[in-house]
Amino acid sequence: MAEYDIALLVPTRARTTALKLSLVSVFNRALNLDKIQLLLGFDNDDKVGLKYFADEIQPWLEDKGVHYKVMLFDRMGYVGLNRYYNGLSKNTDANWFMCWSDDAVMETTGWDKLITDHTGEFKLLKVHTHRDHPYSIFPIWPREWYDLFGWVSRHQMVDAELSQMGYMLDLIKIIDIYVTHDRVDLTGNNKDDTHKNRVLLEGNINDPKDFHHVGYNNARLRDCEVISNYLKSKGQDMKFWTNVKNGTQDPWEKLKINDVNGQMRQYPRN
Repeated sequence: MAEYDIALLVPTRARTTALKLSLVSVFNRALNLDKIQLLLGFDNDDKVGLKYFADEIQPWLEDKGVHYKVMLFDRMGYVGLNRYYNGLSKNTDANWFMCWSDDAVMETTGWDKLITDHTGEFKLLKVHTHRDHPYSIFPIWPREWYDLFGWVSRHQMVDAELSQMGYMLDLIKIIDIYVTHDRVDLTGNNKDDTHKNRVLLEGNINDPKDFHHVGYNNARLRDCEVISNYLKSKGQDMKFWTNVKNGTQDPWEKLKINDVNGQMRQYPRN
């Protein structure tokens, strides 16, 4: 049995009040703090973030009784976002992993129970955020998924990577958790160097580092097959994925259904 129900994974850099607001919103709206572990990842050269954490956030976490762990990384930047999540994930024993952001605000009281209600299900859980973007922007997935590979994501774009696999395998489940991503391009807030210096590896499919490069596309297909074989071994019907492979099922059918506000400019190809 896992030590925790939920591991909250939070890479952060040079964030101060935004990070505290985020964490306060999460833990003030949780029902069972004893079963949640917070894992924070800082760059080892992040003097601003580390000082603010020690002075303002750490005392609050300890007074609140939050189980937390801090990890230091050599700076990898936004292009290495998945490697922060991968590193944090190696250091927890939880039934569910949840990718969180240092500028996200939890809006739903009892969010942790809404996740644990699905314990035992092999699903990629999706919360409401970004005008109901069809991707699972703050993905929540079971430990079994992580254990199959030993990492969270191959690519920087963790939410897109997990979401695409979730849709191809028909494993997406929307739950009634609401999150505000308090990001400058969405809300006008947190216009700082952390956001300004983001580099996105998307938009040039000829670049081997691009999310839609054939190398990454093929890797996702192979990973889907690994998950499918595992779930079939446990008696789960994987007909959707089988039909995707034989060309009779549109892999993005349910992604399109969930794109209620037309936020996907084009749908990725398998």
